[in-house]
Amino acid sequence: MHPMVNIAVRAARTAGDTVVRGLERLDRIQVESKGRYDFVCDVDRQAEAAIVQTLQRAYPDHAILAEESGSHGEHGSDYTWIIDPLDGTANFLRGLPHIGVSIALQRGGQLEAAVVYDPIRQELFTASRGDGAQLDGRRIRVAQRRGLEGAMIGTGFPFKKERLMPPYLRMFTAMTEHAEDMRRAGSAALDLAYVAAGRLDGYFELGLRPWDVAGGTLLVREAGGIVTDIEGEDRALQTGHIVAGSPKVHSGLLNTIRPHVQAVPAQA
Repeated sequence: MHPMVNIAVRAARTAGDTVVRGLERLDRIQVESKGRYDFVCDVDRQAEAAIVQTLQRAYPDHAILAEESGSHGEHGSDYTWIIDPLDGTANFLRGLPHIGVSIALQRGGQLEAAVVYDPIRQELFTASRGDGAQLDGRRIRVAQRRGLEGAMIGTGFPFKKERLMPPYLRMFTAMTEHAEDMRRAGSAALDLAYVAAGRLDGYFELGLRPWDVAGGTLLVREAGGIVTDIEGEDRALQTGHIVAGSPKVHSGLLNTIRPHVQAVPAQA
């Protein structure tokens, strides 16, 4: 395993331990609202602090972009760690066991390493650019489905950004007419890891942030899949709109949502 992936794994497992301990005291967790349907709790902050401390100790000259605490470290650095300490906070606060810790490393705008860790199932998804993707050390590949027929597609509703809901719902309706089934589980990072492992055939969502998708993006690509924005460009981390899957499923997803793309607001 790449040395930087090893450090990210150590950080993710430490954060995961914090998350699991938090599940044992859900009735005492302090929760704040960051906006409509958007919450942060003390476990988010504690898990993030553990990740930041681990990364800064190993790489003090690297920059960090974290969901809760923003930017850290050397702003001129060529390396940036992109962190989501608890993807699926709403699930966590209700005890729903679908949450993930996501850590990705970007160098010069290119994703180099990724870890998505499920602390409930203790499943560890890892990838480094050019070396493939693994689940608990075993190579994983995207499902080789020949299109949307028979496909199970993951998604997420953009509740936090009301302007995205009308075009998204049209995309969702169109998708139900072509795919076999749809799933909305509540953690984009973990859902993208499932695409990489072939558990889901594809995934699409609007209005995400870089820390939601950075780790999962590299996992899918290193597992043989394609990740773009809704216009088929390599700008998902910038636009927040993501389409992921095996090459043929990805093509089917783009073709299905294409009639509705122009209705998506430029600034959500």
